[in-house]
This record gives sequence, structure tokens and C-alpha cells, in this order.
Amino acid sequence: MKEFNLQTGKIGEEIAKKYLEKQGYNILAQNFKTKYAEIDLVAQKDKELVIVEVRTKRGDLFGTPEESLDKRKLRKLWLNARGYVNQARWPGPYRVDAVCIILKTDNSVDRLNHYPSII
Repeated sequence: MKEFNLQTGKIGEEIAKKYLEKQGYNILAQNFKTKYAEIDLVAQKDKELVIVEVRTKRGDLFGTPEESLDKRKLRKLWLNARGYVNQARWPGPYRVDAVCIILKTDNSVDRLNHYPSII
């Protein structure tokens, strides 16, 4: 089951990456490890750094991707973002976004929502 979830996550990250690129984001890093956890995508839009959390599910029978962004997860994302910004010595503004995806059984997108500035 864990392998299946990892595969679903990787598919979602690629979909999110392509979506963000089409929206004018420059992807700087993917699966960047900090001392807290892993950042799915690091992007830049204009002069702003964007840390992106990608949440992917197959259907919403067991809850939506949005529902998995609980208080504990949001705190971890904030620590991760600050860790990246400090390590990279990013001088400008930054934010944390979420891209939530629900896949159909054939791995095509059923729904994709982009939420800027979730924290």
C-alpha cells in the first residue's frame, strides 16, 4: 500500500509541476530535503519564492487532499519553508502553496486545485 501511495504522489508531483510551469512558474527544485522533511516543489514566480506542497489522492472516498492538510502538516510545511529560505539565503518574499489533485483510475486528473499562500 505504501508503494502505491508513493507512486500516486510521484504522479501528482509531475502533474503539479507541469501545471505550475504552464502558469509561468519556474521550477527550481523537486523533492528537496531539509532537516524537517521533504519539499515537493520549489518554484519562483516573478520575484517570489514559492514552496509547494502537492497532495494527491485517487478519488475522495477516504477524504479530500485538502483535508489532509491538518494543523500539524501546516506547521511542518512552515518549518520546511523557513529552513529552505535560510539555507538558500533567499533575500525576497516567499510563500507556501498547495496543489491538491484527485486522480481517476487511469491516472488522469479528475480535479486540480491550486491554493496560494496556505500559511
